Amino acid sequence: MKLFQKLLLAPAALGLMAPVAASAADLNIAGVSQYGSEEQVTSITQFSDVQPTDWAYQALSNLIERYGCVAGYPNGTYRGSRAMTRFEAAALLNACLDRITEVTDELKRLMKEFEKELAVLKGRVDGLEAKVAELEATQFSTTTKLKGLATFVLGANSFGGSNNAIKDQAKAIEGATAFAYDVRLIFDTSFTGKDLLRTTLRSGNFADSPWGVGGNGEYVGLNSLEVAFQEDAGPNVVGINRLFYQFPVGDKVTVTVGGRVRQDDMLAMWPSVYPADTVLDVFTYAGAPGTYSLNLGAGAGVWYEDNGWSFSVNYVAANANNGNPEEGGIGTSGSKETFTAQIGYAGNNWGAAVAYNYGNGVGPASATPAAFAAGVGAGSNNSVAVSAYWQPSESGWVPSISAGWGITGFSQYDQDFNFDGPTANSWYVGLQWDDAFIKGNALGMALGQPTFITNTGRDNVSAQDGNWAWEWWYKFQVTDNISVTPALYYLSNPLGQAGWVLNGRTNDSAPLTNFGGIIKTTFKF
Repeated sequence: MKLFQKLLLAPAALGLMAPVAASAADLNIAGVSQYGSEEQVTSITQFSDVQPTDWAYQALSNLIERYGCVAGYPNGTYRGSRAMTRFEAAALLNACLDRITEVTDELKRLMKEFEKELAVLKGRVDGLEAKVAELEATQFSTTTKLKGLATFVLGANSFGGSNNAIKDQAKAIEGATAFAYDVRLIFDTSFTGKDLLRTTLRSGNFADSPWGVGGNGEYVGLNSLEVAFQEDAGPNVVGINRLFYQFPVGDKVTVTVGGRVRQDDMLAMWPSVYPADTVLDVFTYAGAPGTYSLNLGAGAGVWYEDNGWSFSVNYVAANANNGNPEEGGIGTSGSKETFTAQIGYAGNNWGAAVAYNYGNGVGPASATPAAFAAGVGAGSNNSVAVSAYWQPSESGWVPSISAGWGITGFSQYDQDFNFDGPTANSWYVGLQWDDAFIKGNALGMALGQPTFITNTGRDNVSAQDGNWAWEWWYKFQVTDNISVTPALYYLSNPLGQAGWVLNGRTNDSAPLTNFGGIIKTTFKF
């Protein structure tokens, strides 16, 4: 018998072999003979004097069912309340040891039979233990997860319109076929399992591309892509794009504070499910780039959620690190700040929200040159947005629908366009078919008007800022981590009022139109 078996049986054996209640003189030899000669029972129900209410009922049942080493008396009784003699104890112990020996022999036989398989399993376990030890020794962090997103964009623009000089200028600046990239590394850290410290590193080289937000890309503006990013320090420079901490207060309140936090990072819900794969930047603001300006900087916010309803408030100052009150700070005249409040509801397959935004020195995130200029000057602006979405319970021929509308009022006088407190509007509708043609792929299109001036604020100056934007795209999900999205887009009058000024208003057709196409490849890791 192996050592561990002896150790397991030792307490029971000592207890059984110890004198209990009868001396040698009181020994009933006939009783012992009867006990030892009785066949082993197979069920505790064979004992007429053992009841489920007895304190040792379960222990006795286990000995019978697991080991089959309990015998009774010829009359079908166990006599559990009488004292046990040493001979009876010896008989019981011997029967149990015989059964354990049988089990041990069977185990030895099985181990011999499956010796090769056990050796393979042992080798695999040893290998797994070594890999776990290596991972623990070299792991990045026990509290931080890394997510990555890299995007390649290849494409070009084509320009038309009534003014050849404007067309030639657009071609000279944004007419080349180009290739640019954007990469994001997102580090999510949690210390309690419920909080979040997010650090995002980002780099790109889009400023001089046909779709940039600075450099050459400023000429048309509205053909900017959502992924068109570049650090102010230059192309291929890695910078801190996000740095904020988010934590719950109770079950329904979440607080966010950070040195690099964006307006939408502090909203309890986003009132749009379009798009699955972004193309034109203008269609990523729930139809209201004036309200959802996505101001990025130092800020803080809080939201409350209960039964689908949510209320969010937040403040962001893009230049809060600047100590000159004329050029930056928090709550100063030079602060590029936004204050946003949103109330919304998100159900199982639909949602809606109403939002208000106050901006100072921060214009609409995507707008015509005239509307953008009206928001970035010394004056303030007030915006309201109404946005909603609906998506089917199952993918099919019926698409998800997202729509939104926004209105923005500006307080300042604009000398370049001769505006005095103008008003701007925007709207969009986005349709998206999930699992289009092939499971995992997606098809989408959107139509709308980016933020444009609808009222100049002056009776003698007409608003000529109207424009339209369309996009069509199809996302091929090549693998779980790689997708390829060809897309087409069209802008009817991207320069808006600025185009009419440059054109001299020689006719009523748009001075400039923009048709473009890209192939976007996205890698997630």
